[in-house]
Order: sequence, then C-alpha cells, then structure tokens
Amino acid sequence: MRVVLAVDGSIAADRARDFVARLALPADTIVRAVAVMDGGPALSGTSWSEDASESKHGTESHRQHLLQALDTTRSTLEAAGLSHVDSVLLLGEPAHSIIAEADEYHADLLVVGHRGRGALATTLLGSTSTALVEHAHCPVLVVREPHAGRVLLADDGSASSREAVEAVARWPIFEHLPITVVSVADVRIPIAIEVQPGIYEQVVESYIESADTAREQTTSIAARTADKLAAAGRHARFEMHEGAPAAGIVEAATSLGVDLIVMGTRGHTGLARLALGGTARSVVLHAPCSVLVVRGLRAADAEVPLATPRTDDTAPVAATRS
Repeated sequence: MRVVLAVDGSIAADRARDFVARLALPADTIVRAVAVMDGGPALSGTSWSEDASESKHGTESHRQHLLQALDTTRSTLEAAGLSHVDSVLLLGEPAHSIIAEADEYHADLLVVGHRGRGALATTLLGSTSTALVEHAHCPVLVVREPHAGRVLLADDGSASSREAVEAVARWPIFEHLPITVVSVADVRIPIAIEVQPGIYEQVVESYIESADTAREQTTSIAARTADKLAAAGRHARFEMHEGAPAAGIVEAATSLGVDLIVMGTRGHTGLARLALGGTARSVVLHAPCSVLVVRGLRAADAEVPLATPRTDDTAPVAATRS
C-alpha cells in the first residue's frame, strides 16, 4: 500500500501523522510524507495581521519548520514500525503540488489533517484540505482525531458507494474494526402536502407508499452490504436511518460514537454529480470524526510499479521539488 501524508507542522497535521502511525497497515506499506513550501502568509503559518517586518524574514524559518515537521513525521512513523518511510519538500501551490505528487507516486491513500496553519485554518477545513478532498484522484482521509476504533460505512447503493464498500472489504486497516453500515432513507414530507391542500389526501397516500418503499429498499441495501463485509471477514452490522442523506450520516456518526466515516464521492442524482457531490462534501465539512472519501480505488489485481522509497539515512531529511 502506498500512502501520501501531507504535513505542515500544525496540530491537525500531527493528528494525521499519529493516525497513520496507529493504523494496521500492511508490512510492505510505503509512506511518503510531503510538505509544501509556499510564500503565502496563510500557508507559511504567519497571520495576516502580523507585522510586515516579521513576515518578510519568515521564509527561511518556515522552510526549517517544514523540514523539522518532515523529520519528526519520519521518526514517528518508523518508531511505529513502518520501515519504508521517506519525505519530500515540494515547491508550489499546496493542493496542486500534493495532488501531483500523489498521482506520480500512484498513491492508494492521501491523508491530511482537517485544518492547516495560518489564517485559512479558521474556515471550514481550510483551503488546502478542501481542495485535496474535491480534486485528488485517489481516496482521501481527512483526520480530525488521531485514532480509529468504530467505523461507519455510508452506503446508498450507488457506484461510488460500491467503491467505499470495496475499500472496507479489502483494506487490512479495517480487518479488526467494528463496522456499522448505515443507509439513509430520504423520507422527508414533500412540500406539496403543505402548499396544495386540495390534493392533500392523494399526496399523503402517495407519500406513505413511497416512504415505505424507500425504507424497505434502504434497509435492503444496508443488509446486503453488511453480509458482503461479513463474508470478507469484517465485523459488520447495519442500520437504516431516515432524513436528508448528509444530515442522517452525520447524526448517525454522532449517535454511534464512531471515529471514522467511510463513503463514496457521489450519490445518484442532481447536484451530487458536481465535484465532490453535495452529500459527501457536507459530511466532510460537518462530521464529528475523521472521514475517508473513496474515489479512484485501484483494482485489486492492478499492477502499478512501486515508487522507490528514500531510506538512506545519510540522505537529507527531505528532497525538494518544484
């Protein structure tokens, strides 16, 4: 397995690093820690309100800060038993540089903390983390806390959900974790009931029938997926929840006290086809726990050459690329 871990020396990045260190990764896993050198204040850790004379001298100190973060990451992961760890300091715009590195590295997984350093850290996930989730070509794990115990697998029966199911069924990191498959039935009362009283009875009858069908289909989806995971040796159960999809997943994660949500990138219809998809985007932004968004899952028998790890202790802590 090939993992790219984005770090920047922030507390959030440290949590992502510790999350990776605690995962039950295959023995031959190769981890590449990456940091990006960009002179913008929101990415260098300086505040927009800081004195300019202080900021203009921050470039070299920021570089040293990133190199130290890479060195600490490598040491932490090696101490956790990962023998193939290397690091690279990239030059350029953070999200673009990290995605390009993950592509070149043929990454199976890209890991990032839920917020970065600097001014943009206060907005949602931060610009870099959001861009990685929306535009990376491989699964992206957004880490909020440095541990994974209980897992919620969101399944709506779509093709993207099937990728998420395959990841949980195949990846060794899920082998001993309790998994709850959650499917959400969208059975909200249609607006027509409120605005068209003349056809109230017909609308209610139709709503009840369609809601019952939705519940049955949703329960069936969750049950089949739980059976598939059990057949793959996973500890799986299922639940059916009701409501708007994103809110239902977040509420289920909160009530179940899970540490990780796993889901695909797109649902069935409408705006879900755009970018990350409305449901997945909302879950990533509002979940109380880490979220693994699965896309671009490689076939189990895909033959992709392994990138060569830098493990020479005499080499610099990080190579630098532009």
